[in-house]
Amino acid sequence: MVSLKQIYTVVGLVFGILILGLVAFTSWYTVDESEQAVILTFGKAETTVTEPGLKFKMPWPIQSVEKLSKETFSLQFGYEEKDGEIVSDNIEDTKMITGDENIVIADMVVQWKIIDPIKFLFHSDNPEDILYNATSSSLRSIIGSSKIDEALTDGRAEIEANVRELLTDLINRYDIGVSILAVKLQDVELPNDEVRAAFTNVTDARETMNTKINEAQKYRNQKIREAEGQKDAIISRAEGEKAARIEEARGGVAVFNKLYEEYKKNPEITRDRLIIETLEQVLPNAEIYIMNDDGETLKYFPIRPLENVVTTDKESTTEGSDKNE
Repeated sequence: MVSLKQIYTVVGLVFGILILGLVAFTSWYTVDESEQAVILTFGKAETTVTEPGLKFKMPWPIQSVEKLSKETFSLQFGYEEKDGEIVSDNIEDTKMITGDENIVIADMVVQWKIIDPIKFLFHSDNPEDILYNATSSSLRSIIGSSKIDEALTDGRAEIEANVRELLTDLINRYDIGVSILAVKLQDVELPNDEVRAAFTNVTDARETMNTKINEAQKYRNQKIREAEGQKDAIISRAEGEKAARIEEARGGVAVFNKLYEEYKKNPEITRDRLIIETLEQVLPNAEIYIMNDDGETLKYFPIRPLENVVTTDKESTTEGSDKNE
């Protein structure tokens, strides 16, 4: 017969093996490169393990391990996407009023990651719900202070930056151990086809207006350049005419000074010469006569024939000299 002692020995041995197996099985754990772990001692968070590898701890139920991912998560606000396809839309969550009292539907993706596993696990019951609600609050606040044109066209980058700043501030206040990496608006649309068509018409009209303004500005700049060129040309001609007039005046002064010197030497001859030259300029084809004191008219000299005779004599003399040579 088996004695009671033997039974106790076998039972004790079995329990010992089970305890050793439990200790061996629950004392060692591994942390992957994409994971971080929190060590719990009797349910209280003690330390955070971020280095990958094989780790040791006190056996269960003394210590336990909670593992969290170190990878980046995506919060899809207003829709749900699986395998690259949108499986559901929550329009009520994404319907918002802009600062100029228009309704838009805005979807958003928030990139976030866990930076403090202890706070993520124990500072809130559901940190992902807090993040979702904070995203909704931040987006509605920024959209509510923006105009519809900014939300639908070129103001989206600024809206994303403002939403990220506000959302980061809220998450820091909630202290749930997460960090906001990026905020991206997916779609910002108008609520129905009629409104979208009307806004498209307004946008087209605005683009046409901007095009006309740019064309008018281009025409204005062209005319300004042409006017400036004409102005410079007029100024240049005026400067040239000014210089010519100055040189002409200087020449006239020099001639006058020469005449004045001759006048001082022989006033009568110079005066008669000036009178004759003036008559020749004013009446180039006139014959010169001298009036006697008794009122009779006498042709003094046939000036024109004499000039022709003198010219002919000079030419004859020149030809004779050439022949003699």
